[in-house]
Amino acid sequence: MRELLYLEDLKPGQRFTTGSHPLTEDEIKSFARDYDPQPFHIDPEAARDSFFGGLAASGWQTAAISMRLQVESGPSLAGGMIGASMELAWPRPTRPGDILHVESEILDVTPSRSKPDRGFMTLKSQTLNQKGEVLQIQTTKLLVWRRKAP
Repeated sequence: MRELLYLEDLKPGQRFTTGSHPLTEDEIKSFARDYDPQPFHIDPEAARDSFFGGLAASGWQTAAISMRLQVESGPSLAGGMIGASMELAWPRPTRPGDILHVESEILDVTPSRSKPDRGFMTLKSQTLNQKGEVLQIQTTKLLVWRRKAP
């Protein structure tokens, strides 16, 4: 069990790296059929003639896998990873055979002015494949609990 982190434990510049997740063609197609049924996510032949030039995972699948990796092996925040806002970008497609992991850095830690039991952390996370290519960039403002109110 990982040690829980509270607002007092967090500092700008802290870094975290998750475990990894290998992504298969079957996973890509299955997710797409359920949540993003576009030809370039489901049909390799149709995908060849698309903007992506081949089968690509839904960006939402990349985001979902990234979230799971963060929860399972990223910063272990007391009370969980509770998002307040987020900016998300997919600079390149996620492909079958990619092995994903997430690297994160704390950009800012701010105690709440109105609620002394909590604060916010801004976390910039990049999801990378086995080649080190950045597939997703996410900047998230997360609610983080204090160990005890001052």
